Amino acid sequence: MAEHLTVDTFKEKVFNYTENKDWKFEGDLPCIIDFYADWCGPCKMVAPILEELSTEFEGKMNVYKVNTEEQQELAAAFGIQSIPSLLFVPKDGQPQMAMGALPKNSLLDAMKNVLNVE
Repeated sequence: MAEHLTVDTFKEKVFNYTENKDWKFEGDLPCIIDFYADWCGPCKMVAPILEELSTEFEGKMNVYKVNTEEQQELAAAFGIQSIPSLLFVPKDGQPQMAMGALPKNSLLDAMKNVLNVE
């Protein structure tokens, strides 16, 4: 099941952007971070797909959610201007952002390419 992140849990599990200027992933597994809002129609379309993937790939990657209404500091820190925005974070290397409601096959392709998750 996807885990909702706050500023504090984000810093602990993904990236402590207040202490590090350069990207330094804090997690053990690659992850997808869904920046969303409860009122967003396309976000509601992506949510069940992400839940499905979090179950399907349990132990291989983490799925996190950030409510941009409640966690405005995180949304601002990552320059989120449209939602849904999905941040693909590999264990090693730089994260990549995708915007919009991606269908499951596109999410799977990004997972394979960015996260090296099969």
